[in-house]
Amino acid sequence: MRKFYISAAIGLSAFMLTGCADTDIDVYQVEKPQSVADYEYLDAYGSLKDYIDRTAHPTFKLGSGVSAYDYVKKGMLYRLTNNNFDIMTAGNAMKYASVVNDKGDMDFSTVYEFVDAARSAGIEIYGHTLCWHAQQNVKYLNKLIADRVPEVDPNDSKDVLDNLTEYKNFDKFPYFVMGYEPEINNGILTVPEYPGSWYQFFVMDGLSFEEGKEYIVTAKIKGSTPGQLNVQLGNWGALVDAPLKFTDEWSECSVNLGAMSVTTGFSVFQPGTYDGKLEIEWVKLHHKEANAVEVETEINCKTYTDGPFPFYAMGCEPPVINGCIHFEPTGDWSQFFIVPASDNNLPAGNYAMYLDIKSSKAVASGIQVTMQNGWGGDAQSISGNVPLEEGDNLVRIKMNEVDGGAYDIILKPQTSDAILDVRSVTMCKVEQLNTIPLTPEEKAEILETEMARWIKGMMDNTEGYVKCWDVVNEAISGGPWGQRYDLQHGTPGNATDFFWQDYLGDDFVRIPVKYARQYFEEAGGDPDELKLFVNDYNLESDWDDNQKLKSLISWIEQWESDGVTKIDGIGSQMHVSYYMDPATQASKQEHVVKMFELMAATGKLCRITELDMGLVDENGNDVATEDVTLEQHKLMGEYYKFIIQKYFEIIPEAQQHGITQWAQTDSPDGSGWRPNSPIGLWNLNYDRKPTYAGFAEGLKGE
Repeated sequence: MRKFYISAAIGLSAFMLTGCADTDIDVYQVEKPQSVADYEYLDAYGSLKDYIDRTAHPTFKLGSGVSAYDYVKKGMLYRLTNNNFDIMTAGNAMKYASVVNDKGDMDFSTVYEFVDAARSAGIEIYGHTLCWHAQQNVKYLNKLIADRVPEVDPNDSKDVLDNLTEYKNFDKFPYFVMGYEPEINNGILTVPEYPGSWYQFFVMDGLSFEEGKEYIVTAKIKGSTPGQLNVQLGNWGALVDAPLKFTDEWSECSVNLGAMSVTTGFSVFQPGTYDGKLEIEWVKLHHKEANAVEVETEINCKTYTDGPFPFYAMGCEPPVINGCIHFEPTGDWSQFFIVPASDNNLPAGNYAMYLDIKSSKAVASGIQVTMQNGWGGDAQSISGNVPLEEGDNLVRIKMNEVDGGAYDIILKPQTSDAILDVRSVTMCKVEQLNTIPLTPEEKAEILETEMARWIKGMMDNTEGYVKCWDVVNEAISGGPWGQRYDLQHGTPGNATDFFWQDYLGDDFVRIPVKYARQYFEEAGGDPDELKLFVNDYNLESDWDDNQKLKSLISWIEQWESDGVTKIDGIGSQMHVSYYMDPATQASKQEHVVKMFELMAATGKLCRITELDMGLVDENGNDVATEDVTLEQHKLMGEYYKFIIQKYFEIIPEAQQHGITQWAQTDSPDGSGWRPNSPIGLWNLNYDRKPTYAGFAEGLKGE
């Protein structure tokens, strides 16, 4: 039996779980290259958490940042994390935007699965994060505090038509047949006689709705005898229904449907077992709105220049003739751009689209127009249905709740046999003048209620297992210089971030602290075990002599001055770099020491919540992972050792909550976090790096 050595730099990853890279394989002996031998010393190291002196540091927890989605798969990440760390932090799964959708529904399934996997493995979880301005569902939160539209007064309202389907425009029944097909006789949808069993049929299709709005279906209808039928509205995912009564005379009969929970759909009439003849001239969808003054502001207008089709072709390339995109039916399903995103950058809001289009014939069932903001899974898509008369049409299509951004507009004749000439597309922003802005007090009350709902949901689904949390993340700004830094603030209506402090005030931290303690205990947690941290970055900064940390400490004193609020600890995000310029590196190390001294003086728990390290060359440039030399790797390892040893040396034992290595592996090229940077203790093949050795030496505390 010969022994083949797998190096820590290029071998397989089994050594990570055993502390040894030796594997018995019956192969011939080969001479090891120097590049392999240089890294072989790493095989002698054990698991990281085994280097902690638990007697000297009984409260210290060694942590790791992980993907909850990967951890629950129980593969390599699961084994490596359990083997090397005491506690782990989910990168994204426990943040508001990962749980709360655009309707405000909360899905904790991933959180619950993550907690269950951790509990089974005997590893703790550090919660990240209960309150932050980033990774919030900004669309939903802004909707909660949007201007209020007055209730509709039936005695002071207007009737708004959403769709009118007249059967005079059809020669035969135009919709999908669900077991029974009505006739079209002289422009009247007709059921000549009871078909002998329960039956139903479509009366409108391609409808658009606003969620939460109530609609009315009205039909001009008569029966051979008085009776009633059931009206369904919505789509197969969510239908509302109500009975519609009619007589044996032509009359306009209406039924009010409930609030819609979908944005597109159809209407179905269900005569069921009505034993008689039915005739329907038309059916319309409409709703009531409060009388309001709407102001439309033109944002842009797209016209065309004669020539070939000017945009990206999606299988259909109608030319521009006489200033119009000229579409002739192809016999196949067709769609084409009428406005590209590059010409249609829209602020968030409600819009009216005016489509100037000529049709060779009436298209009562309509053609679809879609606005599309990108093509990925998060892209917003808004559609409207456009019924056309023969000849010239200037059609107004509502496009509500536009998120904002660059939107392609696509016309979809589909299989229509009408010849179409699109002359122009105009986008107008629509604003109502009769909305009522909420007061600051009303907004604060709404958002505090939402904060409580969110935290209660998180505590209920973690069931007291997660005992330490970033209760507030990154609250402090970077200025003004020379005095206590302000809190971070945003712009009202910001589509990216949501700063809770803009609405809840400078003492907003007291709110998540209060609800975290209340709901943790209600969920079965021991209140004495709950530890709440305020977490921030650049606390070790040398350019302002740790002024951000000094400011944070001052803010904590203010938040706790009510005599009720208790913040247990300070969390420092140390996304540091090793600097090859000696003077710069010395300054960085000096202010790491100052940070620990300032944190220790507060008497609070001290945790490095996110520690990773890049490399900067003598000229101040970041060094890519593939360009780092062995000597530079070792220098980075020495810096890890320095940071950890200074933590143990300066932070009193009772305040040592722990250190979380944020990145287990180097960051791949194209990553959203420090791309192509050597930030891991393992490389992308899960091989140990010299930084692993430096980290382990630091944990020894010698």
